[in-house]
Amino acid sequence: MKKHAESSLPLFSSRMKAARERLGISQTELGVRAGIDEFCASARINQYERGKHAPDFLTVCNLAKVLGVPAAYFYAEDDNLAELIVLFWKLKATERKFLLASARSLVEGT
Repeated sequence: MKKHAESSLPLFSSRMKAARERLGISQTELGVRAGIDEFCASARINQYERGKHAPDFLTVCNLAKVLGVPAAYFYAEDDNLAELIVLFWKLKATERKFLLASARSLVEGT
């Protein structure tokens, strides 16, 4: 389990940094808005972005909420899948059902 977490850290780190930069917020602001103490927020986010430390899942969920992406986005194996996760997450429930049905039809060939 730990080995998997370590291997996904560079991916998590780069996606988190890119999402933060897209929003135009500082490491400190991201950390504080995600519930990290303001006195260590910048250092902790910096460590996450450099891949020195991995946040626990609750922190990942808080960071994702601030950054406007689902937590799964940080762990997708490739960029297309990451984009698809974000797009799916932004859809309404009825649109998600339609997309899932369409995807099933494509896969099953019906």
